[in-house]
Amino acid sequence: MRQDDARGKMIEDNMGLVGKVIKDNVRNIHSIGIYTYEDLFQIGCVGLCIAADTYKLDGTGCFSTYAYILIRNEIFKALKHATLRRKLENVVETEKLASIVMEESATELSNEADHTLNTALAEATGVIAKGIEAIRLLAQGFTHREIGERMGGVSANNVSAWVAKARKYLRSDESVMGLRDAT
Repeated sequence: MRQDDARGKMIEDNMGLVGKVIKDNVRNIHSIGIYTYEDLFQIGCVGLCIAADTYKLDGTGCFSTYAYILIRNEIFKALKHATLRRKLENVVETEKLASIVMEESATELSNEADHTLNTALAEATGVIAKGIEAIRLLAQGFTHREIGERMGGVSANNVSAWVAKARKYLRSDESVMGLRDAT
């Protein structure tokens, strides 16, 4: 049997392993975002092909164990990319909201945005209030680390968490959503 035939047989015999990896390692498949089950299955098949290409046919070790790890790694790499992409989209969205709120010009929209943010800040407490203040500072050009130092010496990760909670709160506020739709 030629090496290509052996590789094809290994792939064909272990296709079910891709579904098992997804079942064992991916939770809430419907809330992943950009990937469907079929997408993850194809990504897992890429991992299976990589395993077949790199596996040494010397009789030592079990191919399915080796393939399981490579399939899992391919899927995790894709999910990590999707998470980073989602975070980047959230940062861009936060910056857009901050730029609307903190626009320097004296237009009616920026006055309305500032008023809306002040109203939300008056109703907010705790972490959400800190997050709204952090959004204002982000709009002024401060980094998460600088904001953390200004707001009591907390870490940049805390500031990011505050901003995320404030953004979620602001999204649920109908007056903010109306302002966002006006732009």
